[in-house]
Amino acid sequence: MSSKNEAAYLDAARSNPLTVKNAPEPEAPPATKVVIQAKAIALNPMDAIIQQTGMIVPAEAYPYILGCDVAGEVAAVGSSVSKVKPGDRVLACAERGCFQKFNTVDQSLVAKIPDNVKDIEACVLPLALCTAAVTLFQKDTLALDLPQLDAVPNGKVVLAWGGASAVGTNGIQLLKAAGYDVAAVAGERNHQYCRALGADHLFDHKSANVEKEIVESLRGKPFAGVACFIMSPDVIATCARIADQLGDNPKNKFVGTVLAPGMDYEGPLPEGVSIGYTWGDSLKYNEVGPAIWDKWLTPALADGSMKCKPDPEVIGKGLGSVQAGLDQVAGGVSAKKIVIEIE
Repeated sequence: MSSKNEAAYLDAARSNPLTVKNAPEPEAPPATKVVIQAKAIALNPMDAIIQQTGMIVPAEAYPYILGCDVAGEVAAVGSSVSKVKPGDRVLACAERGCFQKFNTVDQSLVAKIPDNVKDIEACVLPLALCTAAVTLFQKDTLALDLPQLDAVPNGKVVLAWGGASAVGTNGIQLLKAAGYDVAAVAGERNHQYCRALGADHLFDHKSANVEKEIVESLRGKPFAGVACFIMSPDVIATCARIADQLGDNPKNKFVGTVLAPGMDYEGPLPEGVSIGYTWGDSLKYNEVGPAIWDKWLTPALADGSMKCKPDPEVIGKGLGSVQAGLDQVAGGVSAKKIVIEIE
């Protein structure tokens, strides 16, 4: 195959702005890989953090292409790929490198986009969906029941702190699809947003008594643990105290966090409470990836039980708009996802 490629490069650690220039043309993909011609990409806080700090990227990797979230059209597939074919519309999560016109990604984190979903909507999901799923379902994290298209409520409640964040938005929907009641913590202005996603109980993180309010409201209900979708050590410490008061065994005296391995939490933990760490694409190595990406996601999008949230905010077209998007993400966004259409 031969197609002209272009990418927005991070030329060196902490360089700003990104440089848009020609990139290697996509080659015939290896057996398990899929080449996607991007139609829309979404930006994540981690992209801005990497640009600002230089973390994660080794010196020899520059010039470097950021980005994990892409939606577009399949251009080519490897010999072992059967779940999609050239011409299919898909969304995908890549380890890195989506800020380019052509992306080569592993088939494990690729899913078809149903006709009722636009590319600019679908691209908001991949990394946030993966991160939430790892936090909730992997055996080394909360180890909750997996989502089902016909899930039956199990009566157990999970506390989801950061319910209006991109990861929390996906977390609420995944929890409901797995049969759990959700107690979401978010700013009061985002309570209706969280309720529309399926949250059963809502708490305002700005309340001076929020910890007491949560414990008093949820005490006596079957408790399945805490998903903390906020990286703040103070918030994690609060979640740990709540898990200590509501949990009654090692499994539910547990706080799943979105801290990556190596970002060690050094704050206080009550005796008997433990925390878990999350690496966004680790689900492709275990049963969680196929359960979400192969069995559940496309039909859930098709029937509307899974919504493409947070809502996309398209701020420009073409890779030249990516830096403006990163600057906006770095300043903080709530209940929305910054998206760039690719021309």
